[in-house]
Amino acid sequence: MIFKILTLFPEMFPGPLNFSIPGNALKSNKFSIETFNIRDFSNLSNNSVDEKPFGGGAGMVLRPDILQASLDYAVKKKKSKKAKIIYLSPRGKVFNQSKVKEITKYDELIIICGRYEGIDQRFIDSNDIEEISIGDYILSGGEVPAFILIDACIRLIPEVLGNTESLNLESFEDNLLEYPQYTKPLMWNELKVPEILFSGHHKKIADWRKKKAIEKTKSTRPDLWKLYKNNERERK
Repeated sequence: MIFKILTLFPEMFPGPLNFSIPGNALKSNKFSIETFNIRDFSNLSNNSVDEKPFGGGAGMVLRPDILQASLDYAVKKKKSKKAKIIYLSPRGKVFNQSKVKEITKYDELIIICGRYEGIDQRFIDSNDIEEISIGDYILSGGEVPAFILIDACIRLIPEVLGNTESLNLESFEDNLLEYPQYTKPLMWNELKVPEILFSGHHKKIADWRKKKAIEKTKSTRPDLWKLYKNNERERK
């Protein structure tokens, strides 16, 4: 899978993606990252890329002509037929595991990292771009969200995770949060690991974990619990 990043700060990549599971996958060529410095496509003085917003207001807005030039160059270097363009924005649809599964069907993702007050709407309207948000809060730019999006995607690439079963047991599968986990020591801080987990009875352990996942989801994420119940009704 190929990730192409349009950014004002290409030196930020691969950053944290160079470590642990993503780092191993990167070194073994399970995915690749290409960065494109938006500023390289400016023909303005001092390689400026932004202007004041029409209608007034705080901050600066990235120019559509410069963004288009950088996107055209990235698309021209497209190495696969199945590519998708994503703009990371707080105005987009909230990123979740269903969206991860959807976008990992593409061989190539072109990710646009905004800065300042955002980007000119005409650029979005003129291209087949999906806006994605990682949550209801504001960050300084799209680079950190890009790390999150890429990390989530590469976990679904075959052979990236040592144990593929863990994908089916993680939070958000079937709209349930993950059950609580325990390890050694058996007794810590006067708290003991639930006996069921070292009983050796696999069916009872699975039932206990399902029960705990349901309890956690109901108390913490009522929105997910509602989706889970709706899906269960449809299955019946």
